[in-house]
Amino acid sequence: MPTRPRSTPNPLHLPSSGLRAPVARRSVLHGAMGVGAVSALAACGGDDTSSGSASGGSGEVAGSTSLGSNKADEVPRTAEDAMIAAFTEASGIEVETNVQDNETFQESINSYLQGTPQDTFTWFAGFRARFFDDQGFIGDITDVWDEIGDGFTDGFREASANGEKQILVPLYNYPWAMFYRKSVFEENGYEIPENLEAFTALCEQMQGDGLIPVALGDSDGWPAMGTFDILNMRLNGYDFHIDLMAGNVDWDTAEVRRVFETWATLLPFHQPDPVGRTWQDAAASLLQRESGMYLLGMFVGEQFPEGEDRDDLDFFNFPELDASIGAGAIDAPIDGYMLTASPENEEAAKEFLKYIGSAEAGDIYIQTNPNNIAAHNDADTSAYSPLQLKAAELIGNADNIAQFLDRDTRPDFASTVVIPTLQTFLQNPADIDTVVSDLQAGKERLFTGEG
Repeated sequence: MPTRPRSTPNPLHLPSSGLRAPVARRSVLHGAMGVGAVSALAACGGDDTSSGSASGGSGEVAGSTSLGSNKADEVPRTAEDAMIAAFTEASGIEVETNVQDNETFQESINSYLQGTPQDTFTWFAGFRARFFDDQGFIGDITDVWDEIGDGFTDGFREASANGEKQILVPLYNYPWAMFYRKSVFEENGYEIPENLEAFTALCEQMQGDGLIPVALGDSDGWPAMGTFDILNMRLNGYDFHIDLMAGNVDWDTAEVRRVFETWATLLPFHQPDPVGRTWQDAAASLLQRESGMYLLGMFVGEQFPEGEDRDDLDFFNFPELDASIGAGAIDAPIDGYMLTASPENEEAAKEFLKYIGSAEAGDIYIQTNPNNIAAHNDADTSAYSPLQLKAAELIGNADNIAQFLDRDTRPDFASTVVIPTLQTFLQNPADIDTVVSDLQAGKERLFTGEG
C-alpha cells in the first residue's frame, strides 16, 4: 500500500518541553501483579494468529515473530489485524498474536515481562516504559530508529526514548477532552465553557434540563485518573504534575488537597456510583443523550456507531481553572510497540517494528480505527474526519503534553495505591485527609522505601 499524498499538513509537532523524562527513577522493580494474572495473559490468544501470503516478501528475513497485544476490543483488534496482515503479505513474516483485554494486560504487565513474553508487545510512551527499561526488560531498538526516525518529530522521538536508547515505536496518539453531542448542545443552547464558573453554570443548566452533566465510569480503576490529571494540571501546572508523578513532591500538600477539594465540588455533577460502571456504559449514557459531557480519551468514539451518531460527536478542551496557569496542558497518550529484552527472533521482530514505524502502517490502522491520530509525519490526513483534524490541532497547539497518570508514574504505585485510593474518594469525597495520607504513604513506601 503506497503512501498517499497528504491534503492537510500533519500538525503533530509535539512540544518536547511537554515530554521530558522524569528526574528520578528506581532501579528495583516492585511487581504489583501475581502469577495468576500473567498466566492468563501468557495463555490467551493462542488461536489468534495473523497470517498472510509470503509471496510479496523479499526473503531477507526468515521465520516468524510474536506479539503480545492489548487490542482485544473489536475496533482496535480489527485495525491491528489489518496492519499485521499487510506486513505479513509484504514480508513473508508471520506474526503470532497473544491478545488480552487492555485492563488485564496492563495489570499483569510486570510479571509478564519477567516471564516468557512475546518478541514484541503493545505499550505506551512515558515514565512507565522507561521504568521497565531500567529493569532490563526492554530491547534496544535504536537501530530501528536509524531507519524510521525521519518519519517522526523530535517530540515523538524523545517520548519514545530512555536517554540515548530508543525503546518504543509510536503508532498513534489521541487527546483526552470533554466530549459531547453537538445536537444536544445546539438543541439546548449550551455554550462551551472557558473557566470554572462557566463550567459550573453549564452543569447546573444541564441538571435543570434533566441531564446528568458529566458521565463517569470507573470500575476498571483508570478512567478517574484522567480527571485527577486535568484538575492537577489546571490548578498546579504541568511541571508540578510531572514531578508529583515521578515521586519528587509529596501528595499530602496543600496543592494536592486543592485538587481533591475542587473535585469534590464537581462530583455532584457526575454520574453517581461510578465505581460500579464501566467506561463503555458511561459512554452509552452520552450516546443515548442521558449525559451531557464525558471527560475521556478520543477512543470514546469506538462506542458511537459510524454515521449520524459518530458525526454528532465533538469535544472541547477542559476549561481553565486558574488564570495564572491557563489551559495549555493536556493528556495526549502515545501508543506504540516495544521489543522485549530477549526475543526469540530478534531480526524478524525488528522488521515488524520497522513496519509499525511506517506511514503505511499508520494509515491502515487509522482507516479502521479513526479514533486516533497517526504518529507518522507522512500519514495520510486527507480522509481525516473533522473530529480527527480538531484533535490533531488540539495536540499540536498544546503547551505541554502528559502521557496519563498510569503511564507517567511507577506501575506499582498506579495499581496498588492510586486506583484504590481514587475509588475510595469517589465513594466518600468528604474524607480528603485520608485520601492524601494514603497516597503519601504509598509514595513513601514505593518511591523512597520509607514507611
